[in-house]
Amino acid sequence: MILDEILKRTKKRVARLPASFPETTDRPRAGLAAAIRNRNGKNAIIAEIKCSSPSRGIIRRNVDMAMMAGVLERGGCTALSVLTEPYFFGGSLHDIGRVKTAVNLPVLRKDFIIDERQIAESCALGADAVLLIAAVLGDNLASFIDSALETGLEPLVEVHTASEAEAVLSTRAPLVGINNRNLTTLAIDRSTTRVLSEQIRRGGRLVVSESGMRSADDIREMRQYCDAFLIGSSIMSHNQPAKKLEEFVCA
Repeated sequence: MILDEILKRTKKRVARLPASFPETTDRPRAGLAAAIRNRNGKNAIIAEIKCSSPSRGIIRRNVDMAMMAGVLERGGCTALSVLTEPYFFGGSLHDIGRVKTAVNLPVLRKDFIIDERQIAESCALGADAVLLIAAVLGDNLASFIDSALETGLEPLVEVHTASEAEAVLSTRAPLVGINNRNLTTLAIDRSTTRVLSEQIRRGGRLVVSESGMRSADDIREMRQYCDAFLIGSSIMSHNQPAKKLEEFVCA
């Protein structure tokens, strides 16, 4: 399975991490949840700067991270997601800093977090939020959420099943991402958001629908089930990313 391969590579990366990172808890951070709530009547879109993926291959070549961040900010996104996984998604740790110097938006570090040192690393890199995947962390999910919050990062916790959603609701996570992509098969089914969103909203959490949004019609169909959308490939593969983003924001 592709997830197993990604995690195998991630473990090798993590093995090289130092024991600690410089403390940066006094740095003011842009709030992801607050940005989603204050969307001023438009659709809250977390635009993902994504160069490649296992399902799509190369999405966009030679991306200037700072320039793209500025383009997407002008396109009206609520926040930016930056992939830092290098082998399967073409990301780099340095991309967080490049994006943060270009915009004032909240920046989510999206990677495969399996070690609490990666949370400290995310903070040191300048991220405002960090993705935590329930299927990857299992019984360790709550402690990773607590660690992120104590470090000053907002955790966006990704779920795909009802049992994962239930597990998240017993934690302090303020944001729950529902991934419409099955991590095992890579197939997309937007009904995953429809099925799980009510359960999560009853728990008082913000819902972010992830994957599978290709048009304004998709946004209009799905926005009753969530508070925000995380969209990468549809924006980054378009010849005018800001125009495509505006389509989603104003749908």
